[in-house]
Amino acid sequence: MLNALHVLRAVEGVIDAVLQRLAFAGLVALIAVMSLQIVSRVLFSATSWTEETARYLLIWLTFLGACLAYSRGRHIAVTLLSDALPNPIQRLVQALIAVVTMIFMALLVWVGFEYMALQSAQRSPALQLPMTAIYSVMPISGMIMAYMAVVDLLEAWLGQSPVTPRESAP
Repeated sequence: MLNALHVLRAVEGVIDAVLQRLAFAGLVALIAVMSLQIVSRVLFSATSWTEETARYLLIWLTFLGACLAYSRGRHIAVTLLSDALPNPIQRLVQALIAVVTMIFMALLVWVGFEYMALQSAQRSPALQLPMTAIYSVMPISGMIMAYMAVVDLLEAWLGQSPVTPRESAP
């Protein structure tokens, strides 16, 4: 079972590395698009696609950034009470948090697919992108974080301390 956990942690590390690169590329693209928007407004007439592109990049960056934060244990948490509990109870609390997270992420996936279906006939005004592509980040990020919660649950069940990728990263 520990070997399976090591494999799951390795997959989580790969997901983290991919998300980090996607987030970096998204931030670079967002800065470039916003700079182009500012320059075009000042020197020329505003381009309509830059505002829309920036909006959609921000949506994707928000959800992917939430996945990165979850992977690295960076979401806001009040651990004063759980840290004072004995180790077996801490593991139980960790497992309970993982189960609640999995339920919430399952709901996010479900609602995300429902929202994508609702928007399936719509295209973005300037870029003419299918809105399902824009909103697909909801179920994608929900599935990613649900996977990470499963790893957290297994760690709690096996009594392993959570290992987050790049714990020393600032």
